[in-house]
Amino acid sequence: MGGSGGGSTFRYRSPEELRDAVRKAEDDSSVKQFEVELAGTLSELLGAYNSRDAQAVRERLSDIRAALQDEIEGTFDSLFGGSVAKHTYVDGLSDIDSLILLNDSDLENHSPQRALEKMTTIIKAAMPASATVTHGQMAVTVDYGDGMVVQLLPAIRGADGHLHVPSSRRDAWSQINPMAFRDVLSARNAACGGKLVPTIKLAKAINGELPEGQRLSGYHMESLAIAAFRSYAGEKTTSAMLPTFFDRARDLVLSPMKDSTGQSVHVDSYLGPANSPERQAASHLLGRLARRMRNATAAGSVAQWKALFGLEP
Repeated sequence: MGGSGGGSTFRYRSPEELRDAVRKAEDDSSVKQFEVELAGTLSELLGAYNSRDAQAVRERLSDIRAALQDEIEGTFDSLFGGSVAKHTYVDGLSDIDSLILLNDSDLENHSPQRALEKMTTIIKAAMPASATVTHGQMAVTVDYGDGMVVQLLPAIRGADGHLHVPSSRRDAWSQINPMAFRDVLSARNAACGGKLVPTIKLAKAINGELPEGQRLSGYHMESLAIAAFRSYAGEKTTSAMLPTFFDRARDLVLSPMKDSTGQSVHVDSYLGPANSPERQAASHLLGRLARRMRNATAAGSVAQWKALFGLEP
């Protein structure tokens, strides 16, 4: 008659326990809502940085190559989507649209500005009147006037057989290996579930909001990211990887780092020797940015995250 059956047992909860359970459920819901909103915000930012007509870029690069055909030995097009931040300087190797290998060996004996001026003159003559062609310290920028901007990095093959490009910090040529760099970055990006390149793009956008004298070079940031995410086992999302990048870069920036492809040349010589005042200042700034991100996450504030990108709440 009234046997105990197999039903579940009822556990009495005090009013305090019930209140805590409700509060926890509300907190969990708020956290999930914040995570969804933050992911959407970062995705929108990336969409804006990547909103380019790839086919139109290829066609325009083809036109530029045709204009330069008598001057170039070869080209190397980016696989990572072009520049994402301000177009006043080349943000890094992954941000250029094409590396233009010039066939004038005499350029090695002259300032990179000569190569940049030569490219600018030739390209300008081939562009429609609506386009503006300028050059900065490293690259030639073509602004087509319709929202598309293309950046071109000149390169020469030195007497040592290596490729050299304009330095980002001084008027001289710097040795580089773009193909090997691409392979290293591609492999690390794949190991991070395809989220490393988006993380780098977002980090550079934040870097671009800093005063010019406090910005790291784009190539340096890429090399820091490759080192920071070696054997990374954390959450593979940009919201998790961004503060991780700045946190780990805070320590990495204190020592000169070699090119990620193993070349002996340092990519961050502009910061001086290990633990220099410049490196200490950069480390402090990177750490502060990491803390701002973690504080914004702890507060559940997407507005604080947006402020890092120079966006109004």
